[in-house]
Amino acid sequence: MQLLEPFFWLIDALLALYIWAVILWVVLGWLLAFQVVNVNNRLVFLLSDSLYRLVEPAAAPIRRILPRFGGIDFSPIVLVILVYFLRRLVLAVAVAMGVYPAY
Repeated sequence: MQLLEPFFWLIDALLALYIWAVILWVVLGWLLAFQVVNVNNRLVFLLSDSLYRLVEPAAAPIRRILPRFGGIDFSPIVLVILVYFLRRLVLAVAVAMGVYPAY
């Protein structure tokens, strides 16, 4: 069972990085909306496009389900909660398989 520990660690690390990608996507969206940064800057454009392509496929179905709240988009919050749930689920599976000790 110890051979599976790196795989569970990798899944957990990727999910943690995805949470940071969602947070960066939100913050960059605010900076773009308030014109603090500009997409004419190549680095900003590449970062914005990369984060959009990474996060939008997961946020779009959530956005379709959630009711409209004016101009406020709650889909990133729901997405982060779902990813945290997945992280806990992966940990529970690892504990059930005996890869990690129970807490």
